[in-house]
Amino acid sequence: MPIRRAALAAVLAATLGPVAGAHGAASPAAAPAAAHGAPTRPPTLAEVLAASPASDWRPLDPARTLYVELDAGRVVIELAPAFAPRHLDNLATLVRQRWFDGVAVVRSHDNYVVQWGDPEGTRPLGAAARTLAPEFDRAAAGLAFTRLPDGDVYAPEVGFVDGFPVARESAAGRVWLAHCYGMVGVGRDAAADSGNAAELYVVIGHAPRHLDRNVTLIGRVVDGLPLLSALPRGTGPLGFYERPEQRVPIRAVRHAAELPEAQRTRLEVLRTDSPTFERAVEARRNRHDGWTVRQAGRVELCNVPLPARAPGG
Repeated sequence: MPIRRAALAAVLAATLGPVAGAHGAASPAAAPAAAHGAPTRPPTLAEVLAASPASDWRPLDPARTLYVELDAGRVVIELAPAFAPRHLDNLATLVRQRWFDGVAVVRSHDNYVVQWGDPEGTRPLGAAARTLAPEFDRAAAGLAFTRLPDGDVYAPEVGFVDGFPVARESAAGRVWLAHCYGMVGVGRDAAADSGNAAELYVVIGHAPRHLDRNVTLIGRVVDGLPLLSALPRGTGPLGFYERPEQRVPIRAVRHAAELPEAQRTRLEVLRTDSPTFERAVEARRNRHDGWTVRQAGRVELCNVPLPARAPGG
């Protein structure tokens, strides 16, 4: 948004607060002024998060947290086994075999995705499956669905399940993960069953929701996304790197549970079934941050923040 430099810090503090970085300490936001009978205003997102109880946050489960280690740092991915169990089982096999160690980021497609895998496509898969049946959607039964109040172009209903953005078709009883910023998917060829989690991508641009139910999504990046989104763009077709020296090496991929606790990245995420999340959604739908002139009165699925922070932050 166009904004003068002098107002930037104030607007970021009012609108983003702790959402802007999981590791940085966030200053408590000021409460709405009510002195001398002045009317109160609805809270900003930063104020909602600052007032949240600890019970509205949950720690990342090490068993379903993946670390992608780059020379520049660590990318933390929360996995979604409720939506792609077969692909995550195969991914676990690949990680145990250290299959990803030494592969590379091979594609950085502007306003779209960053993708990594075996650049030459010749690395043996070992005990991992070569192809898997797609997991584009699943039965809606048994999932706690937090529905957003506004409409969606791509689905009858949208909302969140256990921290992940999802779409739902109640009449058919189906639900699926949505291609929002930071979501992680499984690369595939033309055949729907040609993916196996050996080639993964992260959405780094405007949400490509047309990919929903056409690709298996396995999770979302919780921390470290700028390490991928800021990579130089590929100059080849679809953003692929044309020369080996352009590729970004991946040092290792590990489940957090494999590492000693001292080597883990300690994070907690806001529960999307919590009262604080409900208030956060409303703060995003109608922004009262001192800069916004006209409130939108609605919000789309991929524009809802999914806050993460250091424990107790």
